[in-house]
Amino acid sequence: MTLTKLGWGTNNPAYRHIFSQTFMPDGTSDELAWFDEFQRQTTSPDNAVRFQDAFGDIDVRDQLAQLRVPTLVLHARHDQRIALDQGRELAIGIPNARFVVLESRSHIILGHEPAWPIFMDEVQRFLAETSTA
Repeated sequence: MTLTKLGWGTNNPAYRHIFSQTFMPDGTSDELAWFDEFQRQTTSPDNAVRFQDAFGDIDVRDQLAQLRVPTLVLHARHDQRIALDQGRELAIGIPNARFVVLESRSHIILGHEPAWPIFMDEVQRFLAETSTA
């Protein structure tokens, strides 16, 4: 939290870059620079700390079984932000959810990754199936 508060809003992207690389470990230098700057522009250091604090405490697992909507859970096998088991647990908790594992290390799948066309196919298939339901 202290690193976020001190490093988030500075012109030096070092802290944000470390953060960005956990979202997109295979990102190009341009993609990482874009994401670094995007983060800096979209939230203040104080809000970044608040987000980290709040997201660490959110737990809605006890409510998952109540969902009655079509659900697609896509998760990168080697996601460096959220473990695969957590994605799987989410899908298991939601009635009739479909769980798809993507071969990637990224939390944010990038267009040049081999997982990208699979991601797009799964989303398009899901949308086609659920738009007629």
